[in-house]
Amino acid sequence: MSTFSGKSKVFLFQGDSITDGNRGRDEDPNHILGHSYAYIIGGRLGNELAEQKPVFYNRGISGDRISDLYARWNEDAIYLKPDVLSILIGVNDLWRIMKGEPSGVTDRFERAYRHVLVETREVLPQTKLVLCEPFILRTGAPAEAWDEWSKHMAHYQQVVRALAEEFGALHVPLQAAFDAAASRADAAYWLWDGVHPTHAGHDLIANEWLSAAGKSGILHG
Repeated sequence: MSTFSGKSKVFLFQGDSITDGNRGRDEDPNHILGHSYAYIIGGRLGNELAEQKPVFYNRGISGDRISDLYARWNEDAIYLKPDVLSILIGVNDLWRIMKGEPSGVTDRFERAYRHVLVETREVLPQTKLVLCEPFILRTGAPAEAWDEWSKHMAHYQQVVRALAEEFGALHVPLQAAFDAAASRADAAYWLWDGVHPTHAGHDLIANEWLSAAGKSGILHG
């Protein structure tokens, strides 16, 4: 049973194109959450917790790295004062490195991620943080240089786990779930290019998120 008081609980989803899901840029509630895992989670929780009228924001932006999130953190996170803040980021940081782009010359992933979390904890100490593990599968671009991709991604995954522990955040593991799913259907069925989820992949993310959040108690805390 919910323990919410009068204020509607605010959920904020942050990230790159995986979160963005072609979300609406106006206030049309039919499209505002896009068609990513954020929409699935918002739909399920919005239904289950309807008496509390929870509010859901999707501020994912396609192409973003963690440093891009930090650059817009005031207006797209702090200002919204979320009760639950979920972050899924990392693949674009790695993509720029693997493609040799100028923006990937130095790896700022851990440093910028820490900046985001430190500032959030300082300004919004009561906000519950959810850090989602970045992931890949062996198809598309990652398959072209799999050893390098998987080595870098394993490091990013370790960084996210360590930061979640350091900042008292909920950690949502996703790589193992995608690896297991790839034994049920081919990799491209879940991540069509090795990076971006299909409808089935988004549902997998939503299920893992909801499972972890439900066990942690943050949905009703």
